[in-house]
Amino acid sequence: MDLESIEQEGILMTKVFLSAKLPELATDVLKQSGIEVATYEGEGLIGHDELVAAVADVDYLITPLSTTVDQAVIDAAPKLKIIANFGAGFNNIDTAYAKQRGIVVTNTPAVSTNAVAEVTIGLMLALSHRIVEGDQLMRSTGFDGWAPLFFLGHEIAGKTLGIVGLGNIGSDVARKANALGLNVQYYKPNQLSDPEERSMRVTYAPFDELVKTSDFITINAPQTPQNHHQFDAAVFKQMKSTAAIINVGRGPIIDEAALLAALTAGEIGGAALDVYENEPHVADGFKALKNVILTPHVGNATVEARDAMAKIVADNVALVDQGQPAKYVVNR
Repeated sequence: MDLESIEQEGILMTKVFLSAKLPELATDVLKQSGIEVATYEGEGLIGHDELVAAVADVDYLITPLSTTVDQAVIDAAPKLKIIANFGAGFNNIDTAYAKQRGIVVTNTPAVSTNAVAEVTIGLMLALSHRIVEGDQLMRSTGFDGWAPLFFLGHEIAGKTLGIVGLGNIGSDVARKANALGLNVQYYKPNQLSDPEERSMRVTYAPFDELVKTSDFITINAPQTPQNHHQFDAAVFKQMKSTAAIINVGRGPIIDEAALLAALTAGEIGGAALDVYENEPHVADGFKALKNVILTPHVGNATVEARDAMAKIVADNVALVDQGQPAKYVVNR
């Protein structure tokens, strides 16, 4: 039964609140399932007080990972049955308290893998070949013409890439990096088996060794209490002076004050950041450095990935509305 038929029959509808505008695919699925949809229409991110007020009468909540869903929000929604997070991460949600209240929390894993891996490789190439720096030059002073020693960068083939975190995204980065001729080593808490390493053409390295021997380090790990400021001043001092670090994981994994100091002192060669320690704030010091690329958390910002994420959150809400278990529950 479609939404119009339900309204004509006078059937009591359940309600979902979208705390951010999502791809139309999500609202289409929800409306076709006979669920009333309310969406935050304001500019920028929804405020905490606005979110608390908006969830008072809703059965379901879909929210992006940039919005905090804490105990106050959960307590304000007595009918809430599911919080469907639009993102692979879920650090923005008090998952333990939600479980205590009998509310399932879901995320959108895997569908962002290719997009984020592509961005990781893209940032590596952009740093090595000074692509962003070159674009800025051409938009300002321009250049006098081709010259043998002008604006030299570096090829990535033959260099060593160290991947921190070898989950879905890190593994895809490894596959793409192998195709580009990089030597790939990785660090994660649990080493892969020998057959797995050989099939993926990766080599395990303890964290300190990876830091010292990599030409590029990519952070493709989720945020945990254990890896907060995993990259601090001591780590940057161990890195090659020519090495570059790329963070598409989570901002707090890097101590940004220490990174800025290391870049300013020439202790490392460059950095590309898509996520930030105090997001969306970016320290002004980074903006002044030519060997730093800054992007606005666009790792999975593709039509394909966002549509896939939209389908997951909408399908999960529809499943719960039908009395069925949701997929990708993170607080069992």
